[in-house]
Amino acid sequence: MRIGFEAKRLFTNFTGLGNYSRFVVNALSEFIPENQYILYSPKIRSHPEIDPIVARTNVTTVGPTGGYRFFKSLWRSWGVSHHETIKDVHIFHGLSQELPAGLPSRIRKVVTVHDLIYIRYPQFYNPIDVAIYTAKAKAACRAADRVIAISQQTADDLVNFLKVDPNKISIVYQGCHPSFKRKAAEAEKQSVKTKYSLPDQFILNVGTIEERKNVKLLVEALAHLPESNRLPVVIVGRSTDYIKQVQESAARNGVAQYIRYIHNVSFQDLPTLYQLSTVFVYPSLFEGFGIPLVEAIESGIPVITSEGSCFHEAAGPDALYTNPSDGQQLASLLEKVISDKTVREGIIQGSQKYIARFEPPVIAQALNEVYRAL
Repeated sequence: MRIGFEAKRLFTNFTGLGNYSRFVVNALSEFIPENQYILYSPKIRSHPEIDPIVARTNVTTVGPTGGYRFFKSLWRSWGVSHHETIKDVHIFHGLSQELPAGLPSRIRKVVTVHDLIYIRYPQFYNPIDVAIYTAKAKAACRAADRVIAISQQTADDLVNFLKVDPNKISIVYQGCHPSFKRKAAEAEKQSVKTKYSLPDQFILNVGTIEERKNVKLLVEALAHLPESNRLPVVIVGRSTDYIKQVQESAARNGVAQYIRYIHNVSFQDLPTLYQLSTVFVYPSLFEGFGIPLVEAIESGIPVITSEGSCFHEAAGPDALYTNPSDGQQLASLLEKVISDKTVREGIIQGSQKYIARFEPPVIAQALNEVYRAL
């Protein structure tokens, strides 16, 4: 099969959607090598994360030609459908919730939808963005022969919010970057520890510091912990205005001295930072999947996260779960993990067995089955 991808974010984004796009194409081209994979992107660039993928003989890249070189957005949304290479494509897969308009009817169309958070929580987004994202998702789901949801939660939201036929949806999970599998050497750990002035033990949280991520709950939980088990909290992520609420809560609860914010951790350092932590806490209210949970588990760190949403799907039955509005409950779980090595090791071992379902060959095979069924 010849499979085309809407691959803009594979080349331009080095966080969530970009990581997903590279994971998918890398896994497919490695573990399903008999197919040909064509990456359509308005910008094609060299990068250490990209170069090994596009170097494979079964991967080719296609960028704008002719007048579309000056109208790249138009090429992405329309021009791709009329590029001369499209005549040989059997399946076209939109990796980030949209498909170009005007694709020939003979081409089977697949779109991945990651989440509909902007519909569920519109108050966290610009109203214009909500309208644009919603219109694009609706159009893509309508045009697609198959919609891939990255979790059961997202599949349910597609049915509830966009009225997508559940028989049209396949659930195919996502995996994390392979760098989280590599165990850092002691010298590397010490270097990262020194670079970010990290304590010997700490509670870790990773994610944009925004209201939906609910990190204020972790601050409140810290205040409920006895001082003998009260570890520093390291919060890693881009800041928003919500950080003011977190800081005010920390001051009000008398734990401000325990909180450290780091906004500039390089992706190269992130796996080592996970490995240096004592426990990972992810009290988010809602996610499409929650890839930091898999990153933490892959790094050998016990996980505490929220009840509900997709969190059980991502972290499995051995992680610990808290009511995302109950700081006292989270404190009790933290105390259990911090004080009991047996509990901690049980969580790690069970969770690592669970996430085998997110390994690249498993996901590549699941995607290929979707393609072949079309």
